[in-house]
Amino acid sequence: MVRLNVNIGSLRLKNPVLTASGTFGYGEEFADFIDLSRLGGFVVKGTTLHSREGNDYPRMVETPSGMLNAVGLQNKGVNYFIENIYPRIRRCGSEIIVNVSGASVDDYVAVAERLSDLEDIHAIEVNISCPNVKQGGMAFGTTCAGAASVTAALRRAWDRTLIVKLSPNVTDIAEIARAVESEGAEAVSLINTLMGMAVDVERRRPCLSTVTGGLSGPAVRPVAVRMVWQTAKAVKIPVIGLGGIASGRDALEFLMAGATAVQVGTANFLDPAITVKIIDEIEEYCVRHKISDIREIIGII
Repeated sequence: MVRLNVNIGSLRLKNPVLTASGTFGYGEEFADFIDLSRLGGFVVKGTTLHSREGNDYPRMVETPSGMLNAVGLQNKGVNYFIENIYPRIRRCGSEIIVNVSGASVDDYVAVAERLSDLEDIHAIEVNISCPNVKQGGMAFGTTCAGAASVTAALRRAWDRTLIVKLSPNVTDIAEIARAVESEGAEAVSLINTLMGMAVDVERRRPCLSTVTGGLSGPAVRPVAVRMVWQTAKAVKIPVIGLGGIASGRDALEFLMAGATAVQVGTANFLDPAITVKIIDEIEEYCVRHKISDIREIIGII
């Protein structure tokens, strides 16, 4: 037997494989394909204070070794999640992490306060790539001050595991990680999508309605592994790695670079059972290399 369990703050995961927000719905959409209880946990789609329609179509486009998306946090709001989704998924046998988004610090806090009454939600993941409407649309996560302000406010409002999801579209992601760590974040997850653009040359116009969007998939993995490695060296809290993971070998890269756990994102669109395959491949690797505890290889690079 290989011990695969890891700890993210006070959150205990049976294995280090999670799903990435926005790629796994609310988990129940995948229940016909996998046993959800096999996952370390899953992160539900971005949840905001009020309902959001998202951006105009087209808002997703395939790119070489990846995809661009500009969905725009489409969701029905936190109250809908509490009243309609949570009762259906709360007993799934896996840790449920809610991705929290907002256009102001007050928005983030209001969502967290509503979620705090849900006894089976033990962690939230804070998306600080959202535009701060009070500062002209600059994302909270692009400055230490912005990232720290959201984290500090949520630390006061949320007494369970607090994970902050970092944007790679910054000069020094380790500096941002240190800023949120100092304000009480118990873990960071990275990377969020890289900004990209695709052009339809036949129609001579951008492929996305928003012109630019977030790039994900295997194309970003080397960048993500490098940023995870840098961040893990800079902070004492756990790092959750994501970005282009599509196999057990990909996941192991992140773990060896310093990630305590990983999230699988874009690959879920190609193979709805990819997460459990990755868990099996990680375990097979450990057996083959006579590793009895996955923590033996975390951060060995």
